[in-house]
Amino acid sequence: MRYLAESFVLGALRRGHPNEQFLGPVYAAERLGVRYVEVTPKAGRFEIFLHTVEAVGHQAFLDLVKFPPLDQDDEEEQFYRLVTAAGDPLSALKAAEDVTGAVRQRWVNASMSQDEYADFVRAGRPQHSSPDRHPWPAPTGQPAQ
Repeated sequence: MRYLAESFVLGALRRGHPNEQFLGPVYAAERLGVRYVEVTPKAGRFEIFLHTVEAVGHQAFLDLVKFPPLDQDDEEEQFYRLVTAAGDPLSALKAAEDVTGAVRQRWVNASMSQDEYADFVRAGRPQHSSPDRHPWPAPTGQPAQ
């Protein structure tokens, strides 16, 4: 089972382990990118980072953290943007959902987003839904596709 039950996500965060969620494709200047969100415990709070990277991967290169930012002119803002923070794990998940469109039932352990990306690549990089037919969340401020 890839996705974590809410109790496992909350427990991991309380123990100091980050969790991630692959959010799917995004386009900028006709270039394909992907987004993923990360909730990271740090100094008594929980930081929510949104990563937007160019989708340069293939079957042999799936490590999202090594992908370049989608917007080369705004590397820090686009690649590793702190979008909000919360004081407890449940509030952090809610904040991540509100800000990025993340879905409670689709959190994975840290670094497992690259497995989601691998499925995305193998499925032909579907635009509107994940390989298991779950609709991609819309980026903040944009309507669902």
